[in-house]
Amino acid sequence: MRDHLRTALSFLRNTWRGLTSMRTALVLLFLLALAALPGALIPQRSLNQSEVDKYFQDYPDIAPLLDKIGMFEVFSSVWFASIYVLLFISLIGCLLPRCWEYYKQWRSKPVRTPRNLARLPHHAEKALDTSVDAAIDDAKKRLRGWRMVEHTEADGARSISAERGFLREIGNLVFHFALVGLLIGLAGGKLYGYEGQVIVVADGSEFCNSGTYNYDSFRAGLSVDGTQLSPFCVKVDDFDVQYQPNGQVASYNVGMQYQSDEDLETNTWRPYDLQVNHPLRTAGDRVYLTGNGYAPRFTVTWPDGQQRTGLVQWQPMSPQTMLSQGATKFDPPGVTDEVQRRQNQLAITGLFAPTAAFDGKILSSGFPDLLDPTAAIDVMRGDLGLDSGRGQSIFGVDQSMVQQGRLQRVARENVRVGQEIRLDDGTTVRFDGVERWANLQISHDPFQTSVLVFAVLIIGGLGTSLIIKRRRIWVRAAPHPEPGENGSARTVVEVGGLARTDQAGYGEEFARIADDLLGADVDHSPQPRADAGTARERKS
Repeated sequence: MRDHLRTALSFLRNTWRGLTSMRTALVLLFLLALAALPGALIPQRSLNQSEVDKYFQDYPDIAPLLDKIGMFEVFSSVWFASIYVLLFISLIGCLLPRCWEYYKQWRSKPVRTPRNLARLPHHAEKALDTSVDAAIDDAKKRLRGWRMVEHTEADGARSISAERGFLREIGNLVFHFALVGLLIGLAGGKLYGYEGQVIVVADGSEFCNSGTYNYDSFRAGLSVDGTQLSPFCVKVDDFDVQYQPNGQVASYNVGMQYQSDEDLETNTWRPYDLQVNHPLRTAGDRVYLTGNGYAPRFTVTWPDGQQRTGLVQWQPMSPQTMLSQGATKFDPPGVTDEVQRRQNQLAITGLFAPTAAFDGKILSSGFPDLLDPTAAIDVMRGDLGLDSGRGQSIFGVDQSMVQQGRLQRVARENVRVGQEIRLDDGTTVRFDGVERWANLQISHDPFQTSVLVFAVLIIGGLGTSLIIKRRRIWVRAAPHPEPGENGSARTVVEVGGLARTDQAGYGEEFARIADDLLGADVDHSPQPRADAGTARERKS
């Protein structure tokens, strides 16, 4: 029993040592980057379900296999989370022992002066007309800011051991701890953050962040149920887009108002100009402008004189010309019979061009701005399938209803603003005008600031560890056997240096220190290292 227990403990100890080694941490970091590649190359359900459906249509053989291994939900898959957690444990296991080792090095004194300084990579020596005490005092002044310790040797010589560059290891530790903090911040954002998309027409329409039902699409964090969203409201009053002569966008500017916190109680609206890369920050959320388009306004007048006006966003097909497609749907007014109501529903579908350009009889758009707004519409009448219980796109009609003959086209025509179409039963459809709409993205990430701070610390820690050099220097002052002129004291001063890392730059620093202590005419060129054969010859 003891042997089995000893074997199990030995296995666990070796496993822990292997997991917390720096080599394992680097391998896991590489695997994490490699595992994130499918999330960038393959459409993800949490970002765009329609692209995932299209992928299944284009690749019906391989898509089910990819779905089984979680390639369409990479960042929430078990295997990605496993790499993430193992990397986190490995980094913590690496850093804690290193912190203890660094603490012991920081508390320890510099290494005593070697007996033979001439064997160090950097060495300089000269006899000076000064006393030993004066030479040591000069060295202490020159090495101010270094960690120093002074020794008195048996032969009467005095020496100084000095070292510098401990911030290099601090920068290394800051880099790795900041990496751990970044991983925690990213994980916290996935747990407690949310992101949603909503289209708001620029005619004074409002959006309030009061529930997920107000969004067109919503992606919640793992700990977000959608019931405690940050309370705020926005109102889009105007949308100004400036175009260059070639049709490229020069600027976007959304004139909007918002209210949050106490403003909601007092119904106070505050103005804000929303622009690309200049989000509105309020109530802990960020509101971005991510898209725009047009919403044609149609008015339907039934034979009994009743009217209904529809203003629904249409989907841009070309971002260069803003040619759009969509559908505006109507229920007949005053009809209480469900069967009769479903049989007389109307849908206006087709294309909208802000600047009409015709390719034969086919409507196209020649410019993205509203220079000649024209719509090529089909008026469909019948059952739109709105009561079927199945969701359908707001940009089109249910084609299965068309195929079954329950929804039929009763008119097709190109109309400009102010023109109307008269149907066979006397109903008229008038094209009244166009409004712009803005696609807003609302993002909530309580860990965004911490992620930014840790990212800055990563750069700062890495830069510190690369720039600062760990180096040591020793100064020995011994009495010269021969007195100077007029019997004055002479001192042999030796300076030796050693860099803890093979980085360029220490030779120049050592030369400056040697020149200050010994004079500019001293030879302080690096000493050649003896190889194994030369060392054996010297020993023999």
